[in-house]
Amino acid sequence: MKQVLLLVVYACAACGQVNYTRLLEAAREPRNWLTYNGGYASHHYSGLSQINAGNVKRLGIDWVFQARSLEKFETTPLVVDGVMYLTEAPNNVIALDPTNGRLFWKYEHKLPDVTYPCCGKVNRGVAILDGVIFHGTHDAKLLALDAKTGRKKWEVQVFDYKQGYSLTHAPLVLKDKVIVGVAGGELGIRGFIAAYDAKTGKELWRFKVIPEPGEPGNETWGGDSWKHGGGSIWVTGSYDPELNLTYWGTGNPGPDWNPTARPGDNLYTDSVVALDADTGKLKWHFQFTPHDGWDWDAVQVPVLADVTVRGRLRKTMLWANRNGFFYTLDRATGEFLSGKEFVKQTWASGLDDRGRPLKIPGKEPNRQGSQIWPGVQGGTNWYAPSFSPRTGLFYVTAWDDYHGTYFAWDQAYEQGKWFAGGGVKAPTPPTNREAILTRGKEHGYAAVRALDAATGKRVWDYPMRDMSESGLLTTASDLLFSGNREGHFFALDAKTGKLLWSKYLGGQVIASPITFSVNGKQYVSVAAGTSLFTFTLGQLAGN
Repeated sequence: MKQVLLLVVYACAACGQVNYTRLLEAAREPRNWLTYNGGYASHHYSGLSQINAGNVKRLGIDWVFQARSLEKFETTPLVVDGVMYLTEAPNNVIALDPTNGRLFWKYEHKLPDVTYPCCGKVNRGVAILDGVIFHGTHDAKLLALDAKTGRKKWEVQVFDYKQGYSLTHAPLVLKDKVIVGVAGGELGIRGFIAAYDAKTGKELWRFKVIPEPGEPGNETWGGDSWKHGGGSIWVTGSYDPELNLTYWGTGNPGPDWNPTARPGDNLYTDSVVALDADTGKLKWHFQFTPHDGWDWDAVQVPVLADVTVRGRLRKTMLWANRNGFFYTLDRATGEFLSGKEFVKQTWASGLDDRGRPLKIPGKEPNRQGSQIWPGVQGGTNWYAPSFSPRTGLFYVTAWDDYHGTYFAWDQAYEQGKWFAGGGVKAPTPPTNREAILTRGKEHGYAAVRALDAATGKRVWDYPMRDMSESGLLTTASDLLFSGNREGHFFALDAKTGKLLWSKYLGGQVIASPITFSVNGKQYVSVAAGTSLFTFTLGQLAGN
């Protein structure tokens, strides 16, 4: 049973009328936040500047929305012409007044009694196109809802959820298409990315992350290991309209920690794939971690920026990977331009001229346990980085000097059961300042890290007391917003990393902040704990 709770029909003829042209030019209307990543280039950057280094100390809570769910709250809202759209776990879609949190409508999607989520019944957001909200569900459905009323327009079954498939990320819309990818790698799925007609829900193309026999890439899987090869899609992709390429990061191969069960490089897992947006045809790929044995899936956001590399302006893709290396790629061709470790890692001696890792023998999981840096969370993970065109810096939430002990064992695939082929023992990172000041010698530490986009060289660090799973946001006033696991939400100087403002919210920040403007007033919103907090400038600091 699905139902719509319609509280207010708001009088706004243009609400939700976001066409493809507006999405292409999202940077020109920073008052709105039109896509999960803020725009097709995925900078997580806003051109707003009303809130700045001089007045950010006056930032205070304006209103709070309390989710009616105890699941992890990982939503990144959209704001469109005076309406905010967000998801409430597991699969509710909500429209709010972004100036006061008043509820306009709520769509409730009832899940089957049993679904198979990997890491909680989470959902990270929605997409909008031509007055329609698009939403993926844990029972692997794609929904189209009327943006003004919340009423369902169509629904398609992307795949059989009983086989472990689900949808957790915000869809990507471009032209007349809605693009999604399936999650469930730890349950023995075979990942894919598919495009659907935005008006009808008809499938238009499908790219298989795990190729079948006779298809290019299948030869990189020994025996029948491809049948349950993983390759989940956890995070929304990016798009270059000039090249007509859409870019997606792919998950790790399965079973996660027993690589001997799947000889070969295991394409196209742990990769970025560049697909023709009209046909889904693979134009190029780059694999970050061939034959991954550590669960370092490449589910980071592909950040597209034009950067001068060795004296030449290039159309690049910037990627701080879970495996501990920061990569700069040519996004037109996939050419490897540079790579540098941005956190401590002990599994590779470096990267060769093509960007392929030079693996150190004996560093893969085994029955006795193999201690490796970074730990299973990686040098970073799915949380959004940011790129500021003003500073030219790439910003990432990093986990440094953090390790895990990786174990492997034999395991047969059984439908609906965890298919990992091993496990990881990782120490709990510290939460005391002394440990941070000594750079977490025992258990690691987290930092907001600013990197030179062309070389990966560290420019500044903001170390935290505790680890963080927060995404990042930069603005035209050279502010950077982020949060951490302790529940602090804070603003840094994007040029220097200096702490300018902080507010304790009482719940873990595991989402990406956004900023928007209504009637000339700038707001900042972030999910923490089970609430969405929205801030604006007030007269008192920390009110």
